[in-house]
Amino acid sequence: MSGSAAHAASLYDVINRRRDTRREFTGAAVDPTVLQRVLSAAHCAPSVGMSQPWDFVLVREPETLAAFAAHVAEERDAFAATLSGERAETFGRIKIEGIRESGLGVVVGYDATRGGPHVLGRHAIADAGLYSVVCAIQNLWLAATAEGLGVGWVSFYREEALRELVGMPAHVRPVAWLCVGAVDRLPEVPDLERFGWRHRSPLADVLHEERYGVSGSAPTG
Repeated sequence: MSGSAAHAASLYDVINRRRDTRREFTGAAVDPTVLQRVLSAAHCAPSVGMSQPWDFVLVREPETLAAFAAHVAEERDAFAATLSGERAETFGRIKIEGIRESGLGVVVGYDATRGGPHVLGRHAIADAGLYSVVCAIQNLWLAATAEGLGVGWVSFYREEALRELVGMPAHVRPVAWLCVGAVDRLPEVPDLERFGWRHRSPLADVLHEERYGVSGSAPTG
């Protein structure tokens, strides 16, 4: 296998092994050098107008982790109250966070003022800056996977509650709380699929040719 083919194979392996981690955290501290590499990978993400509109708040204090976990538990309960029957039973088996178990939260923020009032490429698509932040999150996630770390994206929270918890100013939007930490393994099958909440759809279901609604097929040769 050539060098370029080996690099490509390694990349695809990391992409396919990436998981939203919940139960697998060991609680061991992340090596500072490894964390620096992972955050540097996030900071290398592409961004509209090279605005680099992201911020990363590292949270390790047990009191802050516990406070956020309590807030997330309240939001989980609120969502659970809207379910019934099989959906309620399935959701009850799903762990939605590893906030305390991971020992490290990376709160990712979006600063729409970064890059000044005239961000090249954002004039027609206001959310292009937000997309840039998500690119940084994906870079972080893939780098962490390559380093043998787990990442869990916690989404059961109210933005204002998280903003206040970590002291983000009003112009910075909290986009994600990422649980980052050492894991004993990465699950073979994503939890939501393993517990029957949702299953991954085939590529053919979302592939269109030239115009939406015209079924396409992935190249085979």
